[in-house]
Amino acid sequence: MKTFILPILLSCCAAPAVAQSSLQIPSGVRLPKEQQLTGKLDAFLLAADKDNEANPWVLPAERATTFVQLDELKEIRYNPARNDSNFYKPCLMNIVPMKGRRYWIQVAYIGYANDSVQLRASFDFIAHASGDSFLFSSPLSYLSRNWKTKRVGNTTFRYPAGLNSKSLEAYRRYTDLYDAKLHTADKQQTIYCCAGTIELQRLAGVTYKSDYNGRSSGAWATMDGNSKLILQANDSYAYFDPHDHWHERLSMAVARSKTNRPVDEGCAYLYGGSWGMGWPAIYKAFKEQVAAHPETDWAALKEQPVFFKTGDYSNSADYIVNALWVKKIEREKGFAGVWTLLNCGPYSKGNEQYYKTLEALTGTTRAGYNDAVWELIRREQD
Repeated sequence: MKTFILPILLSCCAAPAVAQSSLQIPSGVRLPKEQQLTGKLDAFLLAADKDNEANPWVLPAERATTFVQLDELKEIRYNPARNDSNFYKPCLMNIVPMKGRRYWIQVAYIGYANDSVQLRASFDFIAHASGDSFLFSSPLSYLSRNWKTKRVGNTTFRYPAGLNSKSLEAYRRYTDLYDAKLHTADKQQTIYCCAGTIELQRLAGVTYKSDYNGRSSGAWATMDGNSKLILQANDSYAYFDPHDHWHERLSMAVARSKTNRPVDEGCAYLYGGSWGMGWPAIYKAFKEQVAAHPETDWAALKEQPVFFKTGDYSNSADYIVNALWVKKIEREKGFAGVWTLLNCGPYSKGNEQYYKTLEALTGTTRAGYNDAVWELIRREQD
Protein backbone atom coordinates (compact mmCIF):
# COMPACT_ATOMS: atom_id res chain seq x y z
CA MET A 1 0.00 0.00 0.00
CA LYS A 2 2.06 2.93 -1.29
CA THR A 3 1.69 6.35 0.28
CA PHE A 4 3.43 9.49 -0.92
CA ILE A 5 3.86 10.76 2.60
CA LEU A 6 6.02 13.88 2.27
CA PRO A 7 3.86 15.87 -0.20
CA ILE A 8 0.74 15.02 1.78
CA LEU A 9 2.43 15.97 5.06
CA LEU A 10 3.35 19.35 3.65
CA SER A 11 -0.07 20.04 2.19
CA CYS A 12 -1.77 18.82 5.34
CA CYS A 13 0.19 21.15 7.57
CA ALA A 14 0.07 24.08 5.20
CA ALA A 15 -3.66 24.03 4.51
CA PRO A 16 -5.91 22.10 6.89
CA ALA A 17 -9.27 21.66 5.22
CA VAL A 18 -11.90 20.70 7.79
CA ALA A 19 -13.38 23.31 10.10
CA GLN A 20 -14.89 22.40 13.49
CA SER A 21 -12.90 19.17 13.50
CA SER A 22 -9.55 17.97 14.76
CA LEU A 23 -9.00 15.76 11.70
CA GLN A 24 -7.06 17.47 8.93
CA ILE A 25 -7.89 16.36 5.38
CA PRO A 26 -5.54 17.54 2.62
CA SER A 27 -6.93 18.07 -0.85
CA GLY A 28 -4.99 15.15 -2.34
CA VAL A 29 -6.84 12.47 -0.35
CA ARG A 30 -9.58 10.64 -2.25
CA LEU A 31 -12.62 10.40 0.00
CA PRO A 32 -15.24 7.63 -0.28
CA LYS A 33 -18.85 8.34 -1.18
CA GLU A 34 -19.84 7.46 2.40
CA GLN A 35 -19.31 10.97 3.65
CA GLN A 36 -20.02 10.13 7.29
CA LEU A 37 -16.84 8.04 7.51
CA THR A 38 -14.45 10.92 8.18
CA GLY A 39 -16.71 12.38 10.87
CA LYS A 40 -16.89 9.03 12.68
CA LEU A 41 -13.13 8.63 12.34
CA ASP A 42 -12.66 12.03 13.94
CA ALA A 43 -14.94 11.04 16.82
CA PHE A 44 -13.02 7.78 17.29
CA LEU A 45 -9.69 9.63 17.45
CA LEU A 46 -11.04 12.28 19.83
CA ALA A 47 -12.23 9.52 22.17
CA ALA A 48 -8.81 7.83 22.16
CA ASP A 49 -7.66 9.79 25.22
CA LYS A 50 -10.51 8.34 27.28
CA ASP A 51 -10.40 4.96 28.98
CA ASN A 52 -10.44 2.35 26.24
CA GLU A 53 -13.73 0.91 27.48
CA ALA A 54 -15.34 4.34 27.17
CA ASN A 55 -14.61 4.71 23.44
CA PRO A 56 -17.97 3.99 21.74
CA TRP A 57 -16.43 3.75 18.25
CA VAL A 58 -14.46 0.51 18.80
CA LEU A 59 -15.70 -2.58 16.94
CA PRO A 60 -16.87 -4.90 19.76
CA ALA A 61 -15.41 -8.04 18.15
CA GLU A 62 -11.96 -6.40 18.12
CA ARG A 63 -11.88 -4.73 21.52
CA ALA A 64 -8.61 -6.20 22.82
CA THR A 65 -6.72 -5.89 19.52
CA THR A 66 -7.84 -2.26 19.25
CA PHE A 67 -7.20 -1.43 22.92
CA VAL A 68 -3.50 -2.22 22.47
CA GLN A 69 -3.45 0.36 19.66
CA LEU A 70 -5.48 2.91 21.61
CA ASP A 71 -2.91 2.71 24.40
CA GLU A 72 -0.40 4.09 21.89
CA LEU A 73 -2.72 6.98 21.02
CA LYS A 74 -2.96 8.28 24.58
CA GLU A 75 -1.67 11.89 24.76
CA ILE A 76 -0.33 11.60 21.22
CA ARG A 77 -1.15 15.28 20.55
CA TYR A 78 1.01 16.55 23.41
CA ASN A 79 4.33 18.32 22.77
CA PRO A 80 6.22 18.49 26.10
CA ALA A 81 8.83 20.92 24.78
CA ARG A 82 6.09 23.47 24.05
CA ASN A 83 3.74 22.31 26.82
CA ASP A 84 1.07 22.19 24.13
CA SER A 85 -1.59 19.49 24.56
CA ASN A 86 -2.86 19.89 21.00
CA PHE A 87 0.33 20.45 19.01
CA TYR A 88 0.23 17.27 16.88
CA LYS A 89 -2.88 17.13 14.74
CA PRO A 90 -4.29 13.98 13.08
CA CYS A 91 -3.96 14.20 9.32
CA LEU A 92 -5.83 11.79 7.05
CA MET A 93 -3.26 10.29 4.68
CA ASN A 94 -5.14 7.59 2.79
CA ILE A 95 -8.44 5.69 2.60
CA VAL A 96 -8.52 2.42 0.64
CA PRO A 97 -11.76 0.44 0.12
CA MET A 98 -11.77 -3.20 1.25
CA LYS A 99 -14.33 -5.97 0.87
CA GLY A 100 -17.51 -5.86 2.90
CA ARG A 101 -17.89 -2.08 3.33
CA ARG A 102 -14.60 -1.81 5.12
CA TYR A 103 -11.87 0.77 4.60
CA TRP A 104 -8.17 0.78 5.35
CA ILE A 105 -7.32 4.17 6.85
CA GLN A 106 -3.93 5.78 7.41
CA VAL A 107 -3.58 8.73 9.79
CA ALA A 108 -0.44 10.67 10.75
CA TYR A 109 -0.03 12.97 13.75
CA ILE A 110 1.83 16.06 12.61
CA GLY A 111 2.99 19.31 14.14
CA TYR A 112 4.16 22.41 12.34
CA ALA A 113 6.63 24.91 13.82
CA ASN A 114 9.47 27.11 12.60
CA ASP A 115 8.73 26.28 8.96
CA SER A 116 9.26 22.56 9.58
CA VAL A 117 7.00 19.54 9.71
CA GLN A 118 7.31 17.30 12.77
CA LEU A 119 5.97 13.76 12.40
CA ARG A 120 4.98 12.34 15.79
CA ALA A 121 3.41 9.04 14.73
CA SER A 122 1.36 7.32 12.04
CA PHE A 123 -1.35 4.72 12.43
CA ASP A 124 -3.38 2.29 10.34
CA PHE A 125 -7.02 1.56 11.20
CA ILE A 126 -9.80 -0.47 9.63
CA ALA A 127 -13.24 1.14 9.43
CA HIS A 128 -16.22 -1.24 9.53
CA ALA A 129 -19.64 -0.12 8.31
CA SER A 130 -22.31 -0.48 11.00
CA GLY A 131 -25.69 0.50 9.63
CA ASP A 132 -25.39 4.13 8.61
CA SER A 133 -22.35 4.62 10.86
CA PHE A 134 -18.83 3.20 11.28
CA LEU A 135 -16.84 1.44 13.96
CA PHE A 136 -13.06 1.04 14.02
CA SER A 137 -10.42 -1.54 14.80
CA SER A 138 -6.69 -2.02 14.59
CA PRO A 139 -5.49 -4.20 11.67
CA LEU A 140 -4.02 -6.84 14.01
CA SER A 141 -6.53 -9.63 13.35
CA TYR A 142 -6.53 -8.93 9.62
CA LEU A 143 -2.74 -8.94 9.31
CA SER A 144 -2.36 -12.13 11.36
CA ARG A 145 -5.29 -13.97 9.76
CA ASN A 146 -2.99 -16.64 8.29
CA TRP A 147 -0.96 -17.20 11.46
CA LYS A 148 -1.00 -20.50 13.33
CA THR A 149 -2.62 -21.06 16.72
CA LYS A 150 -1.56 -23.17 19.70
CA ARG A 151 -3.38 -23.48 23.01
CA VAL A 152 -1.41 -23.92 26.26
CA GLY A 153 -3.75 -24.01 29.24
CA ASN A 154 -5.77 -20.80 29.11
CA THR A 155 -3.25 -19.11 26.83
CA THR A 156 -3.57 -18.91 23.05
CA PHE A 157 -0.31 -18.43 21.14
CA ARG A 158 -0.49 -16.83 17.68
CA TYR A 159 2.66 -17.25 15.60
CA PRO A 160 3.78 -17.17 11.96
CA ALA A 161 5.88 -20.37 11.76
CA GLY A 162 6.92 -22.49 14.77
CA LEU A 163 7.26 -22.35 18.56
CA ASN A 164 10.10 -23.41 20.85
CA SER A 165 8.92 -26.47 22.81
CA LYS A 166 11.30 -25.88 25.77
CA SER A 167 10.04 -22.32 26.20
CA LEU A 168 6.43 -23.53 26.06
CA GLU A 169 7.12 -26.12 28.77
CA ALA A 170 8.73 -23.45 30.95
CA TYR A 171 5.75 -21.19 30.27
CA ARG A 172 3.34 -23.90 31.40
CA ARG A 173 5.35 -24.73 34.53
CA TYR A 174 5.75 -21.14 35.75
CA THR A 175 2.18 -20.26 34.84
CA ASP A 176 0.94 -23.07 37.07
CA LEU A 177 3.24 -21.87 39.89
CA TYR A 178 2.17 -18.23 39.69
CA ASP A 179 -1.52 -18.95 39.13
CA ALA A 180 -1.59 -21.11 42.25
CA LYS A 181 -0.41 -18.10 44.27
CA LEU A 182 -2.41 -15.39 42.49
CA HIS A 183 -5.61 -17.37 41.77
CA THR A 184 -5.43 -16.37 38.12
CA ALA A 185 -5.88 -19.81 36.56
CA ASP A 186 -9.21 -18.76 35.04
CA LYS A 187 -7.75 -15.73 33.22
CA GLN A 188 -7.55 -15.90 29.43
CA GLN A 189 -4.47 -14.70 27.57
CA THR A 190 -3.47 -14.34 23.92
CA ILE A 191 0.19 -13.92 22.96
CA TYR A 192 1.24 -12.77 19.48
CA CYS A 193 4.81 -13.86 18.71
CA CYS A 194 6.20 -11.17 16.39
CA ALA A 195 9.40 -11.05 14.35
CA GLY A 196 10.93 -7.97 15.97
CA THR A 197 9.56 -4.60 17.03
CA ILE A 198 8.74 -3.41 13.52
CA GLU A 199 6.33 -6.30 12.96
CA LEU A 200 4.97 -5.89 16.49
CA GLN A 201 4.15 -2.24 15.89
CA ARG A 202 2.76 -2.76 12.40
CA LEU A 203 0.49 -5.58 13.54
CA ALA A 204 -0.96 -3.22 16.13
CA GLY A 205 -1.44 -0.56 13.46
CA VAL A 206 1.44 1.67 14.58
CA THR A 207 3.46 2.25 11.43
CA TYR A 208 5.68 4.81 13.13
CA LYS A 209 6.00 6.39 16.59
CA SER A 210 8.93 8.55 17.61
CA ASP A 211 9.11 6.90 21.06
CA TYR A 212 10.39 3.68 19.51
CA ASN A 213 13.21 4.98 17.33
CA GLY A 214 16.04 2.43 17.35
CA ARG A 215 14.38 -0.07 19.69
CA SER A 216 14.92 -3.70 18.77
CA SER A 217 13.04 -5.44 21.58
CA GLY A 218 9.83 -4.93 23.44
CA ALA A 219 6.37 -6.14 24.38
CA TRP A 220 2.96 -4.47 24.46
CA ALA A 221 0.02 -5.65 26.52
CA THR A 222 -3.53 -4.64 27.32
CA MET A 223 -6.43 -5.96 29.38
CA ASP A 224 -10.03 -6.38 28.27
CA GLY A 225 -12.10 -7.59 31.19
CA ASN A 226 -10.92 -11.07 32.12
CA SER A 227 -8.57 -11.37 29.14
CA LYS A 228 -5.09 -10.10 28.39
CA LEU A 229 -3.49 -9.58 25.00
CA ILE A 230 0.30 -9.45 24.60
CA LEU A 231 2.45 -8.70 21.57
CA GLN A 232 6.08 -9.80 21.94
CA ALA A 233 9.10 -9.32 19.71
CA ASN A 234 9.76 -13.07 20.03
CA ASP A 235 8.56 -14.78 16.85
CA SER A 236 9.20 -18.44 17.77
CA TYR A 237 8.85 -17.88 21.50
CA ALA A 238 12.52 -18.84 21.72
CA TYR A 239 13.00 -16.77 24.85
CA PHE A 240 10.96 -17.14 28.05
CA ASP A 241 11.66 -14.96 31.10
CA PRO A 242 10.14 -16.25 34.38
CA HIS A 243 10.78 -12.84 35.99
CA ASP A 244 8.72 -10.89 33.45
CA HIS A 245 6.13 -13.66 33.44
CA TRP A 246 5.50 -13.02 37.14
CA HIS A 247 4.67 -9.39 36.29
CA GLU A 248 2.36 -10.52 33.48
CA ARG A 249 0.38 -12.88 35.71
CA LEU A 250 0.24 -10.38 38.57
CA SER A 251 -1.25 -7.76 36.25
CA MET A 252 -4.12 -10.15 35.60
CA ALA A 253 -4.95 -10.15 39.31
CA VAL A 254 -4.37 -6.46 40.12
CA ALA A 255 -3.11 -3.40 38.27
CA ARG A 256 0.63 -3.23 38.92
CA SER A 257 0.35 0.55 39.33
CA LYS A 258 -1.57 -0.15 42.55
CA THR A 259 1.00 -2.54 44.03
CA ASN A 260 4.22 -1.80 45.85
CA ARG A 261 6.86 -2.09 43.17
CA PRO A 262 9.80 -3.16 45.40
CA VAL A 263 7.67 -6.03 46.76
CA ASP A 264 6.48 -6.91 43.26
CA GLU A 265 10.08 -7.02 42.06
CA GLY A 266 11.11 -8.99 45.13
CA CYS A 267 8.56 -11.67 44.22
CA ALA A 268 9.78 -11.73 40.61
CA TYR A 269 13.43 -12.14 41.68
CA LEU A 270 12.64 -14.83 44.24
CA TYR A 271 10.29 -16.90 42.06
CA GLY A 272 11.76 -16.26 38.61
CA GLY A 273 15.30 -14.93 38.95
CA SER A 274 16.28 -12.31 36.37
CA TRP A 275 18.44 -11.74 33.30
CA GLY A 276 18.60 -15.48 32.67
CA MET A 277 19.92 -16.21 36.18
CA GLY A 278 18.12 -18.04 38.99
CA TRP A 279 17.62 -16.75 42.52
CA PRO A 280 20.73 -18.48 44.02
CA ALA A 281 23.11 -16.86 41.52
CA ILE A 282 21.51 -13.42 41.90
CA TYR A 283 21.55 -13.64 45.68
CA LYS A 284 25.24 -14.64 45.60
CA ALA A 285 26.05 -11.48 43.59
CA PHE A 286 24.00 -9.37 46.02
CA LYS A 287 25.79 -10.91 49.02
CA GLU A 288 29.24 -10.33 47.55
CA GLN A 289 28.67 -6.79 46.27
CA VAL A 290 26.30 -5.26 48.84
CA ALA A 291 25.73 -7.46 51.88
CA ALA A 292 29.48 -7.98 52.31
CA HIS A 293 29.71 -4.42 53.67
CA PRO A 294 28.66 -4.36 57.36
CA GLU A 295 28.13 -0.59 57.28
CA THR A 296 25.22 -0.95 54.84
CA ASP A 297 22.08 0.74 56.21
CA TRP A 298 19.11 -1.10 54.72
CA ALA A 299 16.57 1.55 55.73
CA ALA A 300 18.64 4.27 54.04
CA LEU A 301 18.96 2.04 50.99
CA LYS A 302 15.16 2.05 50.63
CA GLU A 303 15.26 5.81 50.16
CA GLN A 304 18.50 6.06 48.13
CA PRO A 305 18.75 2.93 45.95
CA VAL A 306 21.99 0.99 45.67
CA PHE A 307 22.62 -1.28 42.68
CA PHE A 308 24.76 -4.32 42.03
CA LYS A 309 25.72 -6.06 38.80
CA THR A 310 24.92 -9.45 37.33
CA GLY A 311 26.77 -9.62 34.05
CA ASP A 312 25.97 -6.42 32.17
CA TYR A 313 22.78 -5.74 34.14
CA SER A 314 22.10 -3.60 37.19
CA ASN A 315 19.83 -4.78 40.02
CA SER A 316 18.33 -2.87 42.92
CA ALA A 317 19.59 -4.20 46.26
CA ASP A 318 16.26 -3.22 47.85
CA TYR A 319 14.44 -5.60 45.51
CA ILE A 320 16.57 -8.46 46.85
CA VAL A 321 15.85 -7.42 50.44
CA ASN A 322 12.15 -7.50 49.59
CA ALA A 323 12.61 -10.98 48.14
CA LEU A 324 13.96 -12.04 51.56
CA TRP A 325 10.91 -10.52 53.28
CA VAL A 326 8.62 -12.28 50.81
CA LYS A 327 10.36 -15.58 51.56
CA LYS A 328 9.98 -15.13 55.33
CA ILE A 329 6.35 -13.95 55.18
CA GLU A 330 5.29 -16.72 52.81
CA ARG A 331 6.94 -19.32 55.03
CA GLU A 332 5.17 -18.02 58.14
CA LYS A 333 1.82 -16.77 56.83
CA GLY A 334 1.44 -18.23 53.35
CA PHE A 335 1.06 -16.21 50.18
CA ALA A 336 -1.89 -14.35 51.73
CA GLY A 337 0.66 -12.50 53.86
CA VAL A 338 2.76 -11.69 50.80
CA TRP A 339 -0.38 -10.43 49.07
CA THR A 340 -1.01 -8.04 51.96
CA LEU A 341 2.49 -6.54 51.72
CA LEU A 342 2.30 -6.47 47.92
CA ASN A 343 -0.87 -4.39 48.16
CA CYS A 344 0.25 -2.00 50.90
CA GLY A 345 0.18 0.79 48.28
CA PRO A 346 2.53 2.13 45.59
CA TYR A 347 6.05 3.08 46.59
CA SER A 348 6.28 6.55 48.15
CA LYS A 349 9.08 8.48 49.76
CA GLY A 350 9.35 7.55 53.41
CA ASN A 351 7.62 4.18 52.85
CA GLU A 352 5.06 4.91 55.59
CA GLN A 353 2.49 2.31 54.48
CA TYR A 354 5.19 -0.26 53.75
CA TYR A 355 6.60 -0.11 57.28
CA LYS A 356 3.15 -0.10 58.85
CA THR A 357 2.14 -3.22 56.91
CA LEU A 358 5.46 -4.96 57.51
CA GLU A 359 5.12 -4.39 61.26
CA ALA A 360 1.61 -5.86 61.25
CA LEU A 361 2.86 -8.94 59.41
CA THR A 362 6.21 -9.55 61.09
CA GLY A 363 6.44 -7.35 64.19
CA THR A 364 9.40 -5.49 62.64
CA THR A 365 9.25 -1.75 63.29
CA ARG A 366 10.88 0.98 61.25
CA ALA A 367 13.42 1.44 64.06
CA GLY A 368 14.26 -2.26 64.01
CA TYR A 369 14.27 -2.65 60.25
CA ASN A 370 18.03 -2.54 59.71
CA ASP A 371 18.78 -5.22 62.31
CA ALA A 372 15.92 -7.38 61.01
CA VAL A 373 17.29 -7.30 57.44
CA TRP A 374 20.75 -8.36 58.64
CA GLU A 375 19.09 -11.28 60.40
CA LEU A 376 17.30 -12.25 57.17
CA ILE A 377 20.64 -12.19 55.35
CA ARG A 378 22.31 -14.35 58.01
CA ARG A 379 19.47 -16.90 57.80
CA GLU A 380 19.65 -16.97 54.00
CA GLN A 381 23.38 -17.63 54.15
CA ASP A 382 22.75 -20.58 56.43
